[in-house]
Amino acid sequence: MQPIRFIAALLVLVMTLAAPARAVTLLRDPDIEHGLKMLAEPVLRAAGLSPERVDILVLDAPSLNAFVVDANSIFLHSGLILRMDNPAMLQSVIAHEAAHISNGHLMRRPINLRNARNAAALGTILAGIAGAAAGSGEFAAGAAAGIQGAAMRSFFSHTRAEENAADTSGMRYLNSAGVNLSGAVQVMDLFRGQESLSLTRQDAYARTHPLSRDRFRRVRALAEAQSREARPDREAEYWFARTKGKLSAFQRSPKWTLTRAGESGFEDVRLMREAVAYHRLSDLGRALPAIDAAVARRPDDPYLHELRGQILMESRRIKPAVAAYARAANLAPRDALILGAYGRALLADGQVQQAARRLEEARARDGRDIRVLRDLAQAEAQMGNRGMASVLTAERYAMAGRLKDARIHAERASGLLPRGSPGWRRAQDILAAADAAEKRRK
Repeated sequence: MQPIRFIAALLVLVMTLAAPARAVTLLRDPDIEHGLKMLAEPVLRAAGLSPERVDILVLDAPSLNAFVVDANSIFLHSGLILRMDNPAMLQSVIAHEAAHISNGHLMRRPINLRNARNAAALGTILAGIAGAAAGSGEFAAGAAAGIQGAAMRSFFSHTRAEENAADTSGMRYLNSAGVNLSGAVQVMDLFRGQESLSLTRQDAYARTHPLSRDRFRRVRALAEAQSREARPDREAEYWFARTKGKLSAFQRSPKWTLTRAGESGFEDVRLMREAVAYHRLSDLGRALPAIDAAVARRPDDPYLHELRGQILMESRRIKPAVAAYARAANLAPRDALILGAYGRALLADGQVQQAARRLEEARARDGRDIRVLRDLAQAEAQMGNRGMASVLTAERYAMAGRLKDARIHAERASGLLPRGSPGWRRAQDILAAADAAEKRRK
């Protein structure tokens, strides 16, 4: 458990930064996150990082950006992924961010969040991004929490020296992993001319990753000097097509998706994209055959079974959804997002105790899924555990930056739970954060 004062400071930032800005949320999808992990694995290993410890997370943001805030998480904007044309481009972005971790750049920041797996820390990150997107150049809300605006800006930014070092290291990782370095050149070309624009007109990536003509020339020179021949990687092409294909199917219009579903050349990806498009059109009669055909091609793929469960669940076909999620969970028993979805379906089916077990397992593996906190609170309430239901609800509100609501539920939990119990201590963390936030606001 993080020290109370550290959590309190983080939650103050959540509250003060999140209020005036458009909410920025994580896009949690097990298939997309798995695909990104598959693409990142060779690059992370080349960087000396463990693929099991570094998560690649997607933010629901149309801008082009990527960043790191700790040694365990790389954040990619959905808009950036959709602009990538090939796996080498996306892998080059991941390599560059991995270089910031390996080179120790995070330790030199005036604000250093050591664990973005903590719900409070994650809320701070999302709130800070929202503030930046809203044009709060000085991060005045951050200053109200006792942190200078310059420090908040530097939290999301790198120096030119760090960028040059990350370019060099990232290209070395790509070369070692056998990834074509031309992908890095293509990414740089996306931002050509950004350095001459005013700050407000630059892409988010250009604001946080200083660009220069020297950087463009250096990256191009490194690519031309690639010492290891990069061969076509069919597996990387597949996971790139699947990751980008599913993301675009949920973010673009169904009509757009249906006209381009087969462009990747992978039949199961085409079927998966068609299933999503028809599901979004509320056409279960076409969505279900499409996902069933995809499953028939990859019967042991847990992520296709998970999508089948989602389609059935959102079509109010609860019992078939439970069966689909159960199959997915059997195939991927350590995937927190799949376990959370399975628990959600069990809860909808009235299997409350089984649902609670699955949801608690999901929460223990990954506490960043706000849906799991909501569903687990509901399950605890139905089982008569009002104290734990209140703690979970308090944590959900705190993660969303709603400390006033979080306090109400934390106070309720404190009165219901045994003093000194784990749940009671979690409630005290929320109350301490709310008290600190109130003092900073005065």
